[in-house]
Amino acid sequence: MLKRILGSILLVFILLVNTSFHPKSFLLGYLVVIDKDSYELYVFDEKGWVATYPCVFGNKDLGDKMVEGDRKTPEGTYHIISKNKSKKWNSFMMLDYPNATDVQLFNQRKAQGLIPASAKIGSGVSIHGTWPHEDYTIDQYQSWTDGCIALKNKDIEELYSALPIGTEVVIRK
Repeated sequence: MLKRILGSILLVFILLVNTSFHPKSFLLGYLVVIDKDSYELYVFDEKGWVATYPCVFGNKDLGDKMVEGDRKTPEGTYHIISKNKSKKWNSFMMLDYPNATDVQLFNQRKAQGLIPASAKIGSGVSIHGTWPHEDYTIDQYQSWTDGCIALKNKDIEELYSALPIGTEVVIRK
């Protein structure tokens, strides 16, 4: 556990030292960085790091999303395009996956034969909570979504109220 905490602190430090934030990232006040390797979601504002939340994803192998139904969480830069309340997932912030970059990469992978020609790209990736009373899935790092990013319900509520539509979200491994 101490190793994970020290690793997270080091990751945040490296991110802050080596990242040149572009002013456009903060037009709406926040930048969200989701790190699949550390199972953490970081929130930054124009002054720097604001908060860190534990999160889980779809497929345990943490690879980039390749095709619809692979349960993998995509990697890239996205934006929150809508926010809704959900009986199933508490609060729900939809991302603009797939975007033009995803479509280009998907078509390139098809052309290279990495994915079947009949494959579909998928859609509907969001940041959301857990089923009621199932926050333990986050504590146990149980990857259970269909490719979305899941947080504890109290954490998604906090983010839902703070992050406006249009917030930039970077998902990386």
